[in-house]
Amino acid sequence: MPGLLAKRWWRTTFGLVALVAIGFGIATLLVGAIAFGVVHEELEKQLDHRIAAETAALIDEGDDGPSGVATAIARRDAARSTASLEYRLVDAAGRRVAGKLDASVPSEPGYVELLSYTRDGERRIAQSLTTRLPGGHRLLVAADRAVIDEMDATMIRLFAGAFGAILALGIGAAWIVGAVTRARLARIDRTALAIIDGDLTQRMPITGQGDEFDRVAETLNRMLDRIGVLMDNLRQVSSDVAHDLRTPLTRLHNRLDEALSSVDRNVQLSAIEAARVQSRELLDIFAALLRIAEVEGLGSRVPFGEVALSHLVEGIVETYRPDMEAGGHILVTDISADLVLTGDRRLLQQLLTNLLDNALAHTPSDTTVTVSLKRIGSNNIGLVVADDGPGVQGDVTKLFERFTRGERSRTTTGHGLGLALVAAIAAAHRGNVHLSPPPGFCVSVELPG
Repeated sequence: MPGLLAKRWWRTTFGLVALVAIGFGIATLLVGAIAFGVVHEELEKQLDHRIAAETAALIDEGDDGPSGVATAIARRDAARSTASLEYRLVDAAGRRVAGKLDASVPSEPGYVELLSYTRDGERRIAQSLTTRLPGGHRLLVAADRAVIDEMDATMIRLFAGAFGAILALGIGAAWIVGAVTRARLARIDRTALAIIDGDLTQRMPITGQGDEFDRVAETLNRMLDRIGVLMDNLRQVSSDVAHDLRTPLTRLHNRLDEALSSVDRNVQLSAIEAARVQSRELLDIFAALLRIAEVEGLGSRVPFGEVALSHLVEGIVETYRPDMEAGGHILVTDISADLVLTGDRRLLQQLLTNLLDNALAHTPSDTTVTVSLKRIGSNNIGLVVADDGPGVQGDVTKLFERFTRGERSRTTTGHGLGLALVAAIAAAHRGNVHLSPPPGFCVSVELPG
């Protein structure tokens, strides 16, 4: 494992930042090399230009021939300074005529970039130009390259220092970034290990700085919250199934025992028929539970589309109107036109039918049932199904839990799953649902739209 990490060090935060620093350092070296070459070449050109200009000046001053050039050289040697050029004039036989430059004069005219010469007993290097004069004389004008060499050394030190500084800063930054990243990830890792060990109340730490780690932590926390809700739902379903299905399963078992123990054909048929009805009831309960689980898991939310909610609600209400009137109910509507939202038409239809089924089944005749659909603010739509019946006493919020029923509803058909499905559908559409206190019974659903 250590060998594998050593081979893949560049994939760590430290390695990545270090690689970036090395890249910047190499880029600095490349820029430095280019700048060095350009500056060095320009300095050599300037030195060549200075030598050529001085050669032309000497020839100009000595317009009467080599003797005049020798006189001009003598004047310059007499007034020389440390920045002065070096001169040597030789005749056709190579004998020195003028100048103090201690160097061999090239036999061919032209520039020599690296001319070796001696000054004060020290071997030095000069840049020179050799020019032929009348009578076979040769004029050598040279400039010491010490200035270029010093400039080259200065640039090399400058770019080497810049490279070292960038590399050092990069490695330091890599270490700091790596340390901070490891510390933040270590806290996330400890939290994740605690969750793995079973502490589902743990959440990823958030510093409040709003950086990338905080955004990832917030996303993970929302995911954990969602998982927590699903786990609670699973535990609730398991508890509800174990508690609320015990009685119908016991009745089914007793009916089957009755059929087996009786020799009377009519008794057997009656018991089997009762068992069939009870098994159908159990299947309906499981179908409703599965439907709620499907909606809560957002399995039905692929994909959502545009739903003309006003048209949908009007159609469902008109479908229920005959049953309402047959049961002695008064159905009143207040539906705004042209309300549209993004959602699942089938789920929204089931939400409203569940509410109308509840109103139809659990209220007495002469009850007024009101269905209203209005826009709330600029971004939401409110659907309200209310009645002026006896309402529900006690904690109405528990009615959204599975198998929960009001006291007056226990003698009617149903399993206490209708409002749980309504809440699940509203949540799947990123909406919410709540009950208003008595008098009457009022369910308000708020959906984004």
